[in-house]
Amino acid sequence: MGKIIAIANQKGGVGKTTTAVNLAASLAATKRKVLLIDLDPQGNATMASGVDKYNVHATCYELLVEEQSVEQVVIKETSGLYHLISANADVTAAEIKLMEVYAREQRLKNALAPVKDFYDFIIIDCPPSLNMLTVNAMTAADSVLVPMQCEYYALEGLTALMDTITKLTSVVNDKLHIEGILRTMYDPRNRLANDVSEQLKRHFGDKVYRTVIPRNVRLAEAPSFGTPVMYYDKSSTGAKAYLALAGEVLRKNNTAKKAQKATASVAN
Repeated sequence: MGKIIAIANQKGGVGKTTTAVNLAASLAATKRKVLLIDLDPQGNATMASGVDKYNVHATCYELLVEEQSVEQVVIKETSGLYHLISANADVTAAEIKLMEVYAREQRLKNALAPVKDFYDFIIIDCPPSLNMLTVNAMTAADSVLVPMQCEYYALEGLTALMDTITKLTSVVNDKLHIEGILRTMYDPRNRLANDVSEQLKRHFGDKVYRTVIPRNVRLAEAPSFGTPVMYYDKSSTGAKAYLALAGEVLRKNNTAKKAQKATASVAN
């Protein structure tokens, strides 16, 4: 069964879309079947995947309002070897329509059910706010990966996000958990960044990925060329960091699966 990971942070500018696109590409490069879902009306993950958000046959809008199935809206030709469900400004209208619908928080989960077993990973790029789109993502997801900068305000935002996830776990998805916390745009020369990094490790332990995403010019340039950084400059520190992150995600999930099998065998 595939795993659905929501990339979320209520604070903008923390590398959320960069992480969604480059983690999807890095996982796909390891021969995993990956679906990237752009759930942000800004459509940045769509453009960074080499797809013109202004010229797509369908987006998350059609999926969420049940006008088309996931098989009908998925784009299989992207610059990153993964499949994509795109987004543009139309997705904002879906959020408005969902406000009038029964079980509106279940729409994305129900839509993905037919294809969850086809993909090894489904990565969801969430909007930088807690709205009905984000709630749909967290209802559908198995876990949440949180990218964050190592700065004071980001630490405050993380506390708010953790409270939100706790509330959603008790209301809409009791299986939702933190996949990991990813330090992004990291500059080891910055004393505050190092202090916040140490606080994260003390507080969250092994939930903090060992992989750190550095500030890197190639990471910033790649979206303007419509491609993940590993296809723009595979030798860059940004590309190597996201490949390392993919490896860490795979190892953690393999360990978790082995633990589940061991628990199941003992129970039987």
